[in-house]
Amino acid sequence: MAHPFGATSTTEDVLTGTSLRGKNILVTGVSAGIGVETARSLVAHGAHVVGAARDLTKAEAATAEVRKDAAANGGSFSLIELDLASLTSARAAADKLLSAGTRFDIIIANAGVMATPFGHTSDGFETQFGTNHLGHFVFINRIASLINSGGRLINLASSGHRFSNVNLEDPNFATTPYDPFVAYGRSKTANILFAVEFDRRHKDRGIRAAAVHPGGIQTELGRHMDPGSIQAMIEQMNKQEAAQGNAPFEWKTIPQGAATSVWAAIVAPAEAIGGQYCENCHVGHLVADDVVISAISEGVRGYALDPANAKALWKKSEEMVGETFA
Repeated sequence: MAHPFGATSTTEDVLTGTSLRGKNILVTGVSAGIGVETARSLVAHGAHVVGAARDLTKAEAATAEVRKDAAANGGSFSLIELDLASLTSARAAADKLLSAGTRFDIIIANAGVMATPFGHTSDGFETQFGTNHLGHFVFINRIASLINSGGRLINLASSGHRFSNVNLEDPNFATTPYDPFVAYGRSKTANILFAVEFDRRHKDRGIRAAAVHPGGIQTELGRHMDPGSIQAMIEQMNKQEAAQGNAPFEWKTIPQGAATSVWAAIVAPAEAIGGQYCENCHVGHLVADDVVISAISEGVRGYALDPANAKALWKKSEEMVGETFA
């Protein structure tokens, strides 16, 4: 598939000339960063967006420009409370949407946390796996019946999936020494595998799912990391890139970071992105598990797209949350 967009493309580049009037879209994590820009770019082209956030007061303040762009361009924006670290909250938010009966053309599962200190969600799950994966797993599966035929689910993943495959024997680090980035990697691999299996289960209804890596952006996502350690990581990555003859790392802007989410949700052909991992506004290529690449290089590990792994994660996730989804 030819793709005119790339790493420096913005949401406006991707959506130029596109009308989203009449489209209903749900975006999680709209209280900061990429989530706010994703919602803003969609309403600016006429979409009706429901934004989900844990802290509604914070989200109200963060989305003032979203509402202005919605009013100016025939779109609309509303908020719903959703704390992905609580299955009670995830179920309540889903029930509210089911009761309203509003159907969605697109769901963008954008919310997440990164490299948190060791801890647990209110349900006893390791914080990152519980928030990034299990919260979305329950919320989205409960509202899957609201997705229109021809709709899409876009899961925000990360190149950080390359830190680790999922560990279905010890998902909560009960016996494994905790490492913030290993835990992050597990959760991001889970985001990709969830998209793979959701796509398999729903594509007969005309619904496709994909995972996207937004790139390196300076947002609240990195609030648990020490600035010095971030700089050290960048220096190490740049050494690897230089050794391979590549350009050094550069932060993306937030509109550039949100572009791949919007591209996969709106612009890319459904058959091209279904069950895939996307980055820099194109479908990512497979990188063998034993090939050493830097954190900023492109590519997706095979374990993150493996159908058997995706089915196993789905089964384990159902066991963990105590709920089965068709």
